[in-house]
Amino acid sequence: MTTKPGERKHQILQTLAAMLEDPKAEKITTAALAKRLDVSEAALYRHFASKAQMFEGLIEFIEQTLFGLVNKITAEEKSGLKQIEAVLTMLLGFAKKNPGMTRVLIGDALVNEDERLQARINQLHDRLETTLKQALRFALSEKEIPEGVDLTAQANLMLAFVVGRWHQFAKSGFRRDPTEYWKAQWPSIV
Repeated sequence: MTTKPGERKHQILQTLAAMLEDPKAEKITTAALAKRLDVSEAALYRHFASKAQMFEGLIEFIEQTLFGLVNKITAEEKSGLKQIEAVLTMLLGFAKKNPGMTRVLIGDALVNEDERLQARINQLHDRLETTLKQALRFALSEKEIPEGVDLTAQANLMLAFVVGRWHQFAKSGFRRDPTEYWKAQWPSIV
């Protein structure tokens, strides 16, 4: 049975993400990944030059998904505050639906991997913080938040909250729901 171009690559990334969902997982090796896929390690390397490239594929998927949703939210929502609430809700919900990806987002899955992967996650966090700052600027222009609010500090607080919830979720073995208490906490965050 042959697979379409890109299909095997997608299957490898899905399997890697699934392996990351095991809260007690050992370090993921290409041997373990190949075994899970029932292929040789050489077959993996026909699609990815290294394990770092596999993680880059996951990060690329995360970036495309998150920023695709962010762009949709900012295009459709006409209130700055509602944009912020929707973006934060989406970020927490993404983690809940994608536990393995959450381990990548917090860098947990990247320990002992190529340091450029963690740098890329840090860049993703910076982009999310910038997105929140832009939405706060919009909310300020619409007079939804008071003058004098330090937008940079507020955007950083919001991202720190999300990353903290991601950490709790991952470190609890995915038992601590990242959206727990969100409706009650939202008013305090804004």
